[in-house]
Amino acid sequence: MKASLLMPFLLLVTASALHRENDAPLLESLEMESDWDQDLDGSGEQEEELALTEERIQSMGEDDQDAMESDPAVLDEDLQCPREEDTVQMQGGPGCKTCHFRLVKSPKTFKEAEKVCKKCYKGNLVSIHSYSSNKRVLCLASAVNQAQVWIGGIRKCWFLLFKKFRWTDGSCWNFSFWASGQPGNGHGNCVALCTRGGRWQRIQCSRRRPFICSY
Repeated sequence: MKASLLMPFLLLVTASALHRENDAPLLESLEMESDWDQDLDGSGEQEEELALTEERIQSMGEDDQDAMESDPAVLDEDLQCPREEDTVQMQGGPGCKTCHFRLVKSPKTFKEAEKVCKKCYKGNLVSIHSYSSNKRVLCLASAVNQAQVWIGGIRKCWFLLFKKFRWTDGSCWNFSFWASGQPGNGHGNCVALCTRGGRWQRIQCSRRRPFICSY
C-alpha cells in the first residue's frame, strides 16, 4: 500500500525537477538578453554624452584660441615700444578732454598692437562710441599712408552660441560705423577703420596694420 502511494509522488517530483531544468536555460537567456539591451542603451547614452563633451571641448578650444589671439594679459618682456617719431599723438575731444590718442605708424598684428597699447601706453586699442569720436579718430588715422588702421573691436564667442563684437578695453559696444556689406561679408574677427571715409571693416587679425591706442 505504501509503495503504491509513493510511486506517483516520486514521479511528480521528478517531472517538476525536469520542468525547472528545462526552464532554467530559457530564463537565463531572457536575463542575458535584458542585460544586453541595458548595456546597449547605456552605451548609446555614453556615446552621445561623449560626442557632446567633445563638441563642447572643440567649441571651447576654438574660443580659447580666438581669445589668445587678442588677449593682452601676457605681455612680451622683449616687446619694443615705438619710437616717438613713429607715432602721432592727439588730445581727447569734448567728450573726454583727459583722454589721449596715439597713432602708431609701424604695422602690427591685432594681438601685437594691443600689447603695445597695454605695455607702452597703459591703455588699449581705441574704442569708439559716437560719430564725433569716430571723426576724430579718422583725422588721426589720415596721418598714415595706409588704407586701414586697427581699432579695438573684436568679435568674440558669447556663451558658445553666437559671436558678438566687443571692445578690448571692456567698454560697451553701443556704436558702429560699418562699411557697405559689413560686418556680414567681412572675413576675420578684428575691426579696422578705413582711412578714407572712416568706415569699419572686418579683417583677419593676423594682418599687419598701423593702429591707434587710447589711454
